[in-house]
Amino acid sequence: MSGRIIQPEGWDTPSGYANGVLVEPGSRLLFVAGQVAWDERKQLVGAGDFVAQFAQALANVVAVVRAAGGEASDIARMLVMVTDKQAYLECLPELGAAWREQMGRHFPAMALVQVAGLVEEGALLEIEATAAIR
Repeated sequence: MSGRIIQPEGWDTPSGYANGVLVEPGSRLLFVAGQVAWDERKQLVGAGDFVAQFAQALANVVAVVRAAGGEASDIARMLVMVTDKQAYLECLPELGAAWREQMGRHFPAMALVQVAGLVEEGALLEIEATAAIR
């Protein structure tokens, strides 16, 4: 990763995210637009399936990072917007499996927010990210 995990002394270690990531000098910043569960033809996949949509949206984020010459481990920050926080919480083990498939054991600084709705009809979540690529 082109950054260093920042963990304040005395704080409990977070699970599944980092409290902060310090980007190293010389890194190029890539700002990834919010990605929903679209396939290559902009067709929504996983209708009504939170895990399938999460996996596709995350794969889309990683695809943009790779297209810029980076890897999943270069993602320094991520924002996940969900339309139903309870649905997110109910499938955490399955989401963890989808995460590991794309991200391995890499956990960037992250936030999750519940939103009233997303632009794409039927989208249950959207993920945006910032990567620091060397």
